[in-house]
Amino acid sequence: MNKETFLAQLIGTLEEDYALYLRAAKSAHAAATHEENIPDNKYDTLALEASYVAQGQANRAQEIRGAILHLKRLAIRTFQEDEPIRLTALVELEAGDGSRRMVFLSPVAGGLSIRHESRNIRVVTPESPLGRTLLGCQVGDLVSLAGDAREYEIISVI
Repeated sequence: MNKETFLAQLIGTLEEDYALYLRAAKSAHAAATHEENIPDNKYDTLALEASYVAQGQANRAQEIRGAILHLKRLAIRTFQEDEPIRLTALVELEAGDGSRRMVFLSPVAGGLSIRHESRNIRVVTPESPLGRTLLGCQVGDLVSLAGDAREYEIISVI
């Protein structure tokens, strides 16, 4: 699996999200400042509510923009089988029932799921329970997660 193309796809997804949030923020700002939304009385809060939405959308757009910039500067590492898991590791886990999942350990964008080379890859950060658990582990180690009765074996680290 090519991590460079996965990273490019992740950045592309974030760029689409950034554009979406930016458009949403501009739309909410336009609603907040539109002349039809000038309050008629002290109970008319439509413009105020729209301004809160605009600010929230703008804040989220900036967070995504920061994640994009961070990922563009990220140095991708290739891991040997005996190396401990660190940032940029692509980890394949297998549960006792044979089900498998892949995760990419990233400094940002945790929670995203990307379909890459016919596999779903979940992005996790070191701050997440799974990311925290995987850091320092190696191929062959067994890991378990709080709230999940299953144990997972680390099958591969790329």
